[in-house]
Amino acid sequence: MAAAQRNVQMTIRDALTSALDEELARDPTVFVLGEEVGQYNGPYKVTKGLLEKYPGRVIDTPITEYGFTGMAVGAAMNGMRPVVEYMTMNFALQAIDHIINSAAKGHYMSGGQIKCPIVFRGANGASSGVGAQHSQCLAPLFASIPGLLVCAPYNSEDARGMMKAAIRDPNPVVVLEHELTYGESHDVSTEAMSKDFVIPFGKAKIEREGTDLTIVAFSKAVGLSLKAAQILKDEGVANVEVINLRSLRPIDKETIIRSVKKTSRVMTVDESFPVCNLGAEIAAIVMESDAFDYLDAPMERVSCCDVPMPYAQNLEIATQPQVADIVEVAKRLLSRRA
Repeated sequence: MAAAQRNVQMTIRDALTSALDEELARDPTVFVLGEEVGQYNGPYKVTKGLLEKYPGRVIDTPITEYGFTGMAVGAAMNGMRPVVEYMTMNFALQAIDHIINSAAKGHYMSGGQIKCPIVFRGANGASSGVGAQHSQCLAPLFASIPGLLVCAPYNSEDARGMMKAAIRDPNPVVVLEHELTYGESHDVSTEAMSKDFVIPFGKAKIEREGTDLTIVAFSKAVGLSLKAAQILKDEGVANVEVINLRSLRPIDKETIIRSVKKTSRVMTVDESFPVCNLGAEIAAIVMESDAFDYLDAPMERVSCCDVPMPYAQNLEIATQPQVADIVEVAKRLLSRRA
């Protein structure tokens, strides 16, 4: 009898590195550029070792996001597949004109003649001790733009599959990683270790099956939601279903609607600002579908506070969703009636 295949443990950082490595080896049109991606191995060491393996295809750039993003978009429109790394997605704002007005709209404005297969990736979300200009979730901004695909991996398998999908896709893709999770280890299945493993955009994953309440989350918030779900189970309060969105544009509406119909209650956990965030979009999906008729209580959202990120650590923690916040809102939601 053949031995059973076992999952391997891999950090999110290593999952991203392995995906980049395999795609650079597979396709000679793929190249990586950004600040410190080469000799320094990347600000978060995601490109570690790639400069030596692929000389000339891992390019250190000057400190000018507008400049190197524009060059990368031009390269993509001429048959290359650039992977643009930003030290933080906050710095992508320096190049937002290229990302939105060139990359995202080029295919449409050229009547389909121009393609732009490019990846914009970097750390997104709340960081630690870096202040308001470096610590925020920009997912709603990117997810609102027609022409962009946007994903936010939660675990190592997500990171591998979605990075590979992003590089192979003919459209511009924004990959939102989370600075505080690069070093986290997760199980990676044998299937996900395949060089051709990809996670298609628009497909969420149910990380935890449940019957009493649906929590929809993405990125680091999925982990917080799973911890909250376990607390609610241990206390005998509820059996919670947790959906890992993974893809933020397009969103997997079918999985959300199917889950809400099963549990009759739904809440979102979102580390972005509360106004016009992904949680609001999920609310619209539920309201505009026949899942609305299945609700036993109004849905609720958990997000960060509507303020720029404070620098002081205690205030920083106070502004961001915590496991206790999710548990509290879940209990309130479970006690309500429509």
